[in-house]
Amino acid sequence: MTVAFPAARTAIVTGAVSPRGIGRATARRLAAAGWDIGIIDLDDDASAEAASELAASFGVRAAGVGADVSDEAEVRGAVDELESALPQIVALVNIAGISSPTPYLELQPGEWDRVIAVNLTGVHHVSRRVAESLAASGVGRIVSISSVSAQRGGGTYSKTPYSVAKAGVIGLTRALARELGPLGVTANAIAPGPIDTDIMGGTLTEERKAEMAADLLVGRIGTVDDVAVAVEFLLREDTGFITGHTLDVNGGLYMN
Repeated sequence: MTVAFPAARTAIVTGAVSPRGIGRATARRLAAAGWDIGIIDLDDDASAEAASELAASFGVRAAGVGADVSDEAEVRGAVDELESALPQIVALVNIAGISSPTPYLELQPGEWDRVIAVNLTGVHHVSRRVAESLAASGVGRIVSISSVSAQRGGGTYSKTPYSVAKAGVIGLTRALARELGPLGVTANAIAPGPIDTDIMGGTLTEERKAEMAADLLVGRIGTVDDVAVAVEFLLREDTGFITGHTLDVNGGLYMN
């Protein structure tokens, strides 16, 4: 049975503090569409400040809490706090992540664990806690950011641990879709290609953008808004028949 979205609904977005990041663009787009926003990022003050900016700009309710997504106790505490401060949680967008440009044969002890802990285990921690609330209400959307690196085995700025973690996000998404579907919750992933953010090793020069765009069918690299609009689409009430899917947002890179 399909349960309608409540009039007042909250989307939790992780990794939404960076002004040039996918998370911040997604939070802004969702707020513009009428979602109340809960932000989880590393720094408590910065998360609260980002939430205040959303509330002032879009007239929505917003709150931000600091937490390390790789720490389950911190995640559960953060979601509890957001849930008590905001309307019903209906959606989760897992965006928090870190890059890892080190070649495989040069990996230092701990680098593998560091990247997997944030980019995969962190997605699990937040999804597990939020899924409890979504299942209890019988309606919800989970969208997690993977990467074209998961599909191509790298070939981007970040290398092996990152690619493995992002491939794990796709597997986790499919498992969540299977288990949570009967409870009214969909789960999908988005696999971006090259996007103009600082996670690509800092602000991209025009020369580097041109080099990256040479492999893309659309002749340009992506923007954070290209990803944000895809997230918004998958969170809509009327896209509840889409689940277990990985949406490519890569300018044709994977096809090419």
